[in-house]
Amino acid sequence: MPDADPEALADVGYGIFEHLLNKGLRERGKHLFMLVEQGCGFLQEFEEIYTSFAAEYPQLAEALTIRFPGNVGIYTMILAGEGIVPSKTTQMYWIVQDAPDSQPEAIEDENAGKWLIFQEPDQVDALWKKVRDATVAGELGISAKVSTAKPNPDSRDTRKVIYVYTKDWADESDVMRVRERLKGLGVIDRIGYKRNIETFAGEYAKKGKRVTYYSA
Repeated sequence: MPDADPEALADVGYGIFEHLLNKGLRERGKHLFMLVEQGCGFLQEFEEIYTSFAAEYPQLAEALTIRFPGNVGIYTMILAGEGIVPSKTTQMYWIVQDAPDSQPEAIEDENAGKWLIFQEPDQVDALWKKVRDATVAGELGISAKVSTAKPNPDSRDTRKVIYVYTKDWADESDVMRVRERLKGLGVIDRIGYKRNIETFAGEYAKKGKRVTYYSA
């Protein structure tokens, strides 16, 4: 078996670690983005969570050590906005924010769907912060995520995109409730809603074909 690509391992390792970091902080009653934006240090919690990650995934931790100057380097990078601000995030393709009591796998349910909001790169940071905060406050759907500054080979658009997920595409009243709240956040242009059914089937919009289920 050929040796694993260290860069690929580092990509996987960073994604898993940031997930564990967010989860570990939430279990302590904290949010990573709040700590960073409020300028609150969390080095002790960071090191505790990193130590657990390294013990569970030693090969991935080793790959991260090769890429970064120690775990303090990762901590410093996060304080500068990595994983918090889309335009400053280069280690992951997406930043994800789940709503309270929402399970991470909920967005993969075939009954779920999402509003798609396309933004120019210089405008996405401000809108993402509004959408993220409203998601945490339980005012939108089950989750939201935003594309980042990391070049994505699968991207079909030069713009960035924010997905706002709802639990059930057939629950039109809930889907439209979320749409109205998005208008209150400044998303006033018409946007589309895509069901997971079409996403899982690999269907994407192209000339003469629309794959959005709702438009409002």
